[in-house]
Amino acid sequence: MILFPAIDLKDGQCVRLKLGDMEQATVYNDDPAAQARVFEEQGFEWLHVVDLNGAFEGQSVNGAAVEGILKATKNPVQLGGGIRTLAHIESWLDKGLARVILGTVAVREPELVKKACKAFPGKVAVGIDARGGKVAVEGWAEASELGVIELAKQFEGAGVAAIIYTDIDRDGVLAGINWSSTIDLAEAVSIPVIASGGLASIADIVRMTMPDAAKLEGAISGRALYDGRIDPAEALAVLRGDAKPQAAMFEDRS
Repeated sequence: MILFPAIDLKDGQCVRLKLGDMEQATVYNDDPAAQARVFEEQGFEWLHVVDLNGAFEGQSVNGAAVEGILKATKNPVQLGGGIRTLAHIESWLDKGLARVILGTVAVREPELVKKACKAFPGKVAVGIDARGGKVAVEGWAEASELGVIELAKQFEGAGVAAIIYTDIDRDGVLAGINWSSTIDLAEAVSIPVIASGGLASIADIVRMTMPDAAKLEGAISGRALYDGRIDPAEALAVLRGDAKPQAAMFEDRS
């Protein structure tokens, strides 16, 4: 089970948004590369990066910051936001990304995602961001009529490395991950699922170790790490099975 620390990039800075609103951004570090080094030093083994400007504009905007991150850390990095073409995918993978995350294009051009999976085996993930159970696109600015599981099933057998599922209504507000919807998705498809949106405390980390969450690849944490609500060493120890918080610390976040 992997805990992915998140670096969301807006105007070259490391930020967190509230409910996906670009106008509600809190800057946590103006040096994303330095933040990547911090996460590596804390013991994390992966890094989740999103080009927020790119997600809205449909093309890479924070490329220089991403390249700085790739140079700063030895950890594998997955990147989403504004990646819409095979050429763009290939370019980022050539620069050292472990995998790209395709969101809007997964809705608009699912066949492109399938082609990418064949061309770059194990290097392509799909980002499914939902509000009220319906998939959102274009940096969460537009709603579609597609259901989460309906979209996910389109990629069964295509070679998608993982699905990153985000409940937008919980993102950045520390409300706890929507475990019910996330686990429903994981049980509906064979593709590994990564939970995102709302991870709030060590209780969510403990929830990741419950038997019904065993099919998940992991979860993404942003604000809770930056605000110190989660101690990295404790969280990683819990996931390794080296530590167990007291039962009173666990809340059923279904």
